[in-house]
Amino acid sequence: MKVAIISGSVYGTADEVARHAVSLLNAAGHEAWHAGRATLQDIEGFAPQALLAVTSTTGMGELPDNLMPLYSVIRDVLPAAWRGLPGAVIGLGDSSYGDTYCGGGEQLRELFAELGVREVLPMLRLDASETVTPEADAEPWLAEFAAAIQG
Repeated sequence: MKVAIISGSVYGTADEVARHAVSLLNAAGHEAWHAGRATLQDIEGFAPQALLAVTSTTGMGELPDNLMPLYSVIRDVLPAAWRGLPGAVIGLGDSSYGDTYCGGGEQLRELFAELGVREVLPMLRLDASETVTPEADAEPWLAEFAAAIQG
C-alpha cells in the first residue's frame, strides 16, 4: 500500500516521528513517502492509497506554519481521489495547555473527515510533558496502523 505521510513541525519532533513512520511502514511491506514541505502536486504525484498526518500544535491549538500552506490548498481543492482512502493522524502536543492539547491534530482529523478519508485508528496523542521519545512511543500505534491499512 502506498502511504503518503504529511507532517507539520515547529522544532522538528513531528518530522522525526514522520521519518520514523516511513521506516516502520516500509519494513511492514508498505511503500511510505514523506517530504517535509510537500505540495499537493507532490502528494498527488505519489498517488497515495493511504494517508497519515503527523503534526505538532502551536499557539492556541493551531497547525505549525510549515503545514499551513499545504493544509489551505487541500482544504480549497478537496482532492476527490482521497475520498474513501484509509488514514489516520498522530498529534503532538502538551497536555498542560488544556483545551488546545493536540489541536493541530484535531484540525487534520476534521480535514480528513471533510475529504472522506476513512479514519482507521483513533488519533494518537503524544504528550510532550510525558515523553522524551515520541518516535518510540508511536511504534505500537504505527504497527496497528500498518495492519489496519493492509487491505
